[in-house]
Amino acid sequence: MIKVGVSTATFFLKILTEDTFSVIQRCGGEVAEVFLSTLSEYEPKFIDLLLERKGELDIYSVHALNTQFEPQLFNGAARTRADAEDIFLRVLEAGKRLGAKVYTFHGICKFKRGSCVDPEKSGKRLEELALMANDFGVTLCLENVHWAMFDRPEYFQAVRDLCPHVGCVLDIKQARQSDRDWREYIDVMGDRLKNVHVSDVDKDGNIVMVGQGIFPFDALVKKLEEGGYDGPLQIEQYSRNYADCEEVAAAVKYLKKIVGGNKQCN
Repeated sequence: MIKVGVSTATFFLKILTEDTFSVIQRCGGEVAEVFLSTLSEYEPKFIDLLLERKGELDIYSVHALNTQFEPQLFNGAARTRADAEDIFLRVLEAGKRLGAKVYTFHGICKFKRGSCVDPEKSGKRLEELALMANDFGVTLCLENVHWAMFDRPEYFQAVRDLCPHVGCVLDIKQARQSDRDWREYIDVMGDRLKNVHVSDVDKDGNIVMVGQGIFPFDALVKKLEEGGYDGPLQIEQYSRNYADCEEVAAAVKYLKKIVGGNKQCN
């Protein structure tokens, strides 16, 4: 059965990462994604603190502030690439220690107009990085992001055979920001889909808390289950999307009801 979780990024600027675990559990979250947002948070001392604070909460995935180093993992300069790999390995070690199964990965940024990512070169490099991650017991999962390498479904279709050890993360918000239907991403991800980030949207296109908008979560859960998905739905919202943690708890309850309802109908 699909579990419902919360990303620590949902509390950014409201609650320190190390203090979010008890909040997630009080909100009913069954799993969590830990968003490590600065270089000091990749260090063993900080991971020690997270391990002390997480209690019984299952850490399903880790996410780094990708612009700090992930694009440089594809850099043509060996020295630059090596420095980026050093940070990458620290995040993988953090994931291993936290018990994470998934590393949510953005990779190359496409900030320049007309930016193009070569599928063959990037696909082969993704496979190298995925094998590094496997050494830590973590699956490298490429997330669809409108400003990064996996912005369109066609990109993953072009690289999937080149990187068989790479999984995927679906972000429904990012699909919308790419002007594509979220179903297109699920179709191309197939059994590589390991993690799903959810938020909601109102009729005017504004991001709102899960359960307060018009996104068809029942249809999402049905399509995921039809495809055999057994990972979590993880609420990943901006902290400005809600006033207090009661809204986060209500969102968790809302998703659990949908997941449970769909399961009873199957």
